Amino acid sequence: MIEPDPVTRSSLRRVSPIVAPMSVATRPERTWSDEQWKRIALGYQARDMDEKWNVFVEDEVAFLHRSWTGNGIYEASFSPVPGGGWRISALVVESDPSRYRRRSDQYDRVMVELVLSGIVLGEPAVDLRAELVALTTQESGRADLPAGVVEHSALGLRSPR
Repeated sequence: MIEPDPVTRSSLRRVSPIVAPMSVATRPERTWSDEQWKRIALGYQARDMDEKWNVFVEDEVAFLHRSWTGNGIYEASFSPVPGGGWRISALVVESDPSRYRRRSDQYDRVMVELVLSGIVLGEPAVDLRAELVALTTQESGRADLPAGVVEHSALGLRSPR
């Protein structure tokens, strides 16, 4: 199998860094395997309008940007785990409300893990998707939001690779 070229800052059409970084206290607790980390390090580039995220990695930091605007939303610093694997050791979110409507640390934790797991790695991430819907419903105060609408609004779709 041919290894794809990594997505880089310069390979993306628009890239704008986070302008008002805020540390997120609640980070994903997941440990990604070395193989998964290699795949995350290759990044992900949106291929059409229904995809909402571009991801690239520089120096063990995953940069998660919205595909249409190019705005940086999250920066997840990874560190190796003794015995193998990788964990997020620091997480930053955009806090400028004109660039990103931030909700909560819990929401940000779920979104980062969901973009990396569901979009970059292509995992079903059923539990994370359900958690995203529950948090969105709870934080919006609207119990009538269809799960598919919530997921598409936040994540978009992932094109088959």
